[in-house]
Amino acid sequence: MSAKEDGKGRRREKGKAKRIRSLLGVGYWVQGFRGFPWMVVNFFLKDSVKVDPSTLQILQNSANLPMVGKPLYGVVSDAIYISGQHRVPYIAIGAFLQALSWVTIAILSRSNISIFTMSLFLLLSNFGASIAEVANDAIVAEIAKSKTSRSASSGELQSFVWMASAVGGVLGNLLVGIVIDRFSPQSLFLFFGLLLMLQFLVTITVPERSLNLPKSPSNVGIRKQLSELSAALQKTEIAYTIAWFAASYAIIPVLTGTMFFYQTHYLKIDISVLGISKVFGQVVSLLWGVIYNRSLKSVRPRKLLQVIQVTMAALMLSDVLFVRGTYRLMGVPDSIYVVFFSGVLEILFYFKILPFNVLIAQLCPPGCEGSLMAFVMSALALALIVSGYLGVALASYMGITEYDFSGFPLGLQIQAVCTLLPILFSSWIPDIEKSKTRTE
Repeated sequence: MSAKEDGKGRRREKGKAKRIRSLLGVGYWVQGFRGFPWMVVNFFLKDSVKVDPSTLQILQNSANLPMVGKPLYGVVSDAIYISGQHRVPYIAIGAFLQALSWVTIAILSRSNISIFTMSLFLLLSNFGASIAEVANDAIVAEIAKSKTSRSASSGELQSFVWMASAVGGVLGNLLVGIVIDRFSPQSLFLFFGLLLMLQFLVTITVPERSLNLPKSPSNVGIRKQLSELSAALQKTEIAYTIAWFAASYAIIPVLTGTMFFYQTHYLKIDISVLGISKVFGQVVSLLWGVIYNRSLKSVRPRKLLQVIQVTMAALMLSDVLFVRGTYRLMGVPDSIYVVFFSGVLEILFYFKILPFNVLIAQLCPPGCEGSLMAFVMSALALALIVSGYLGVALASYMGITEYDFSGFPLGLQIQAVCTLLPILFSSWIPDIEKSKTRTE
């Protein structure tokens, strides 16, 4: 090959990489920005609809039910091509469904939308989000496994999309703290709907052939794709890894709805403080992506996931001191604690996703990247729903209401103990050397 041809090849490769990063960057940025409308939803349900903490948490978790269907969306995107494409069209469809749901909520909320109607459109929004996320995750897995990709085993692309999502989260949470008192909820819902419509318009202008994605060898129908997904899940290292990942979330009875009411209803924490707290958490998430990519991607997944699990439990115990007023007595204002610790704990729950995705991408057999990554995210969604329902049950058992938080400290201690339990069966996670060997 001549130097001229080699130069053209490098330019084409750079152009392809730029288009991939642009498409994924926008997709994951919007995914992170979704915290903006959901914060508005929380306050809308609390202040306008007057729901209690348990009802709020049930609604939050029930809205995630479409995420459980991700394996089906993954199989469909792997097996069914739309105009010769099987990733980009699904991202566009997901963006359109989300835009439709939020714009409709914005219109209907003017006439006192009911909880039932709003729940239906929140379900539609998450249905669209899950379709788009499946396609985005599949592209990441395909590129990461590509033999010609520099990030095939380094986790570089996973770190990039993680940081894009974190940047979206930072901007979304920073903005919501500024505008939530200045604009009506329906105006903010409409703003996010129009943002999603812009994503839809941008996505449909990207031809998938320009991305030069690896061709799937299993484009022979849904039945064959389901068979290949089943075969992948029968691999011991994949099955045990996913089982640990899901269980590590499912057995924790989270008390997010209770903490939201405790901070806003009992302590009267200002909305802007909660927004800044989430911004700080997203900044930490962004730093996590940078640190992982530079320093931690060579650390064995089992060890890294264990450390994250212990750190989560430690911050939960710190919340016990916060609720008991210990930090207040030490001269630390409640708002300072909320900003620097609450946001970090909330985002720390998702720190495991980055190293886990790098590991599962290495274990994933060629041809079912979309199906397997979708199954993983489905397992995560189901685990989070179970975790949320367990939290509602725990709050009810402890007698916690929007007016009585006396049982809250003990509930947080139980939550911390449950967080440590997954360490007992962390041997289910394969060492990175083993996973590389088997992949090769």
